Amino acid sequence: MAKLNINGKVRDVQAEPDTPLLWVIREHVGLTGTKYGCGVAQCGACSVHINGEVTRSCQVPLNSLKAGDKIVTIEGLSANSSHPVQKAWATVDVPQCGYCQSGQIMAAVSLLKKKPKPTDADIDEAMTNICRCGTYQRIREGVHLAAGNPTTGRAADRAPNRT
Repeated sequence: MAKLNINGKVRDVQAEPDTPLLWVIREHVGLTGTKYGCGVAQCGACSVHINGEVTRSCQVPLNSLKAGDKIVTIEGLSANSSHPVQKAWATVDVPQCGYCQSGQIMAAVSLLKKKPKPTDADIDEAMTNICRCGTYQRIREGVHLAAGNPTTGRAADRAPNRT
C-alpha cells in the first residue's frame, strides 16, 4: 500500500510497486484526464506534475515516489477549467481531437511557471509533447495568450479594433 498526494488529497493506493504512475492515477484512483499515448515517455499524453516538475507518468514506477511527493493531474489544475492555460486553450480552440491536450496543458503550465513570458523558441524547446493533429501553432498561441501576450498569432486578429 502506498500513500500518494494527488491533487492535494492523500490517497491510499494498493498496487504492485512497479506499476506506472499513469495506471495508478487512471485505474486505481479513477482520474482519467491523464492519457495513455505511447508508454515510452515520448508523446507526453501522460504528463503530470510531480513536485512542480512536468513528468511523463507512464515511466514513473509507483515505488520511485517518496512520501510527501505532490502529484498534480489535469483535474488538479482547477475545479472548473478556470486555470489561465485552460482558458487560453478554449479561447484559441487549441484542441482538434483533444487526446493529447491534457498533457500539452500540463507542459504549458510548467513552462509558464519557469518562464512567465516565453518566446517562440522557449515554447518550441519546452513543448515536446506530440500532437497527431498538428495543432502546434495553436498550442504556441495558447501559451502566449496564457502568458498575457495576446499580440502573437491569431490572438492579435481577435483584439478589439482601436482605430
